[in-house]
Amino acid sequence: MNILAVAVVLAIAGTAGAQVFTKQNALPAPKLESLQLTEKVSQYGITWTFDRPVRAGRFVTGDWYVVGPARVVAISPEPKDGRNGSCLNPKAIEKAGFDDRIPYGRYDPSLCLCPPISLQVGDSLVSSISHAEMPPPKPFLWRQGDGQRSPVRTVAVLTCVAEPVPPDAFRPAWCGHTSKIHLARNLRRDILPKLSREGIPFVCHQGRRDEPFTPADVARWFQRPWIDVAMDEFTAPVENMPVYGREVVRAVGLGSLLLCLDLTAEEKEPILIGLVQVGIDLFGIAGQGSQPTPWNALGGHGNGRKWPILFAGILLGDEEMQAPQKKYPYLRFSEDTQTMFGPSWTGAKVVWAGHVGKDGHPRYPDWGAYEHLPPSEWKGNTGENYRRCCTSNAWVGEALACRMLHAEKLWNHDAFFAYVDRWMTEDDTEAVAKIKEARGWDYSVAWGRQGSVWDPFVQAMWKRFRNNLPPAPDGHTDPKDTETWR
Repeated sequence: MNILAVAVVLAIAGTAGAQVFTKQNALPAPKLESLQLTEKVSQYGITWTFDRPVRAGRFVTGDWYVVGPARVVAISPEPKDGRNGSCLNPKAIEKAGFDDRIPYGRYDPSLCLCPPISLQVGDSLVSSISHAEMPPPKPFLWRQGDGQRSPVRTVAVLTCVAEPVPPDAFRPAWCGHTSKIHLARNLRRDILPKLSREGIPFVCHQGRRDEPFTPADVARWFQRPWIDVAMDEFTAPVENMPVYGREVVRAVGLGSLLLCLDLTAEEKEPILIGLVQVGIDLFGIAGQGSQPTPWNALGGHGNGRKWPILFAGILLGDEEMQAPQKKYPYLRFSEDTQTMFGPSWTGAKVVWAGHVGKDGHPRYPDWGAYEHLPPSEWKGNTGENYRRCCTSNAWVGEALACRMLHAEKLWNHDAFFAYVDRWMTEDDTEAVAKIKEARGWDYSVAWGRQGSVWDPFVQAMWKRFRNNLPPAPDGHTDPKDTETWR
C-alpha cells in the first residue's frame, strides 16, 4: 500500500484517532482508483447498499461519501411502517420524514424516501433509525423532569461528491444542496487560548445530579450529525445531539470553553472537528431561507445555534460564517431576540426581552417584554419562568467562550453579553422577595437564582476567567462583569 493510501486509511478511522491535520502534514485528495470499491457502506448501525460497486471515502468527521452519481437500492434497517425514514437534502421546514410518531404535525410522509434512491453530485441522504419504544432514553445533558418526545434514535449522512476529497475535508452541510468543502488544515488552532485547567472541575449536570465528564465525553456530543430541521426537539436524533435548546447551548458553551484550556492536541481535536462541523451544518440551514427565523426566541428552544456558526467561521477564517446575518438578513437568533438594553425594575440597564422577544405574541399577553414593569403589573409569569429555567443559566458558557476569543464584535449584539454579566453578578435576593410578595410566585429555588449555572465546570470557568480574559489582539481591555449592566 502506498503512503497516500495509508494516510487515507488512517483518516478513515475518523476523529477517534485524533489526527491533527495542518498545512504542513495534510495530503491532497486521493486518486479515484485508490478509494475503496464497495457495494455497501455502514455507519451508526445504518447500511446503504448500492446497485453496483462505488468508490467511497470518508470525511474528516468519519461520515461517508460516494463518488457519484450513485443509486441506493437498499437501506438497513429498512424504512417501513413509518419507522427508520430517509430524507434527501432535507430543509428546515419544521417537518421531517423520519418517523410517523413525530408529534404535533411535524411528520410529513412525502419527505420519507424508500429505495431505490438516485444520488446526484451534491446530494445528501440522511437516514435514520427509530426508537423501538416510546418514550425513548434520555438525551445528552438531560435534567430531572425533562420529557423526551423525539422518536428518532440516530441518523447518518451519506454525501454524493463529484470526485475524491482530501482526508481532512469537512462534510458539506447536509441541509439543502451544497458542495462547499472546508479543510481541517485551515483551522486556526493558534488563536485558541491554552488556559490552565488546574483546579477547574470537569463536572456537568446530568439527570438528577452533577456528574464528572472527560474531553472524550464532550467529543461524543458532537461526533454525529446534528439534524436541526425543526425548532422544537421533536425531530432531533437522541443519540446524536442534545435535543432541547437549553442543552444545545450548554453543550456548545462547554465544548468551546474546553477548547480554550491547556488540553492536549489529542484531547482537543475531536471536540474541535465536531463543533466546527456543527457550525458548518447550521450555516447550511441558515442559507435555505425556507424558514426566515429557524432559531428565533421561544423560551429555550432556539438557543445555541449562533455561536457554533461564528466559532466555525472564526476557526476556518470564513468571513461569511463570521457574519451570518449579513449574508442572510432574515436570520434571527434567540439569544439576541431575548436580550435588549433598557431600564429594568431592578435598576439594571439591560433586560431579558421576553419569552418570544419584546414584541410578544397576540394570543399570549405574557410572552413579550415585562422587566421594565414592576411585578405587580406583569401580565403573567411565562417570561420570568423561562428567564430563570431555560435561558440565562445556560447562556453563560457560550458568552464566556465568545469573550475569550474576543468575538463580541462578530456576535454584534452587546445586550446579550451585558445581560449575561447581569445574570451572574446582580443579587436578586430582594427581587425574588418582591415578586413573591406582589404575585405569590416563588423563585427562591437555587438553580433558578441569578448567578446560577447548570454546569459546575462553566461556573468555575466564569469565576476564574471572566475578569481575567486572555489578552485581546488589538490590546483593548474588557469591562468587568459588574460594569456592563449598571
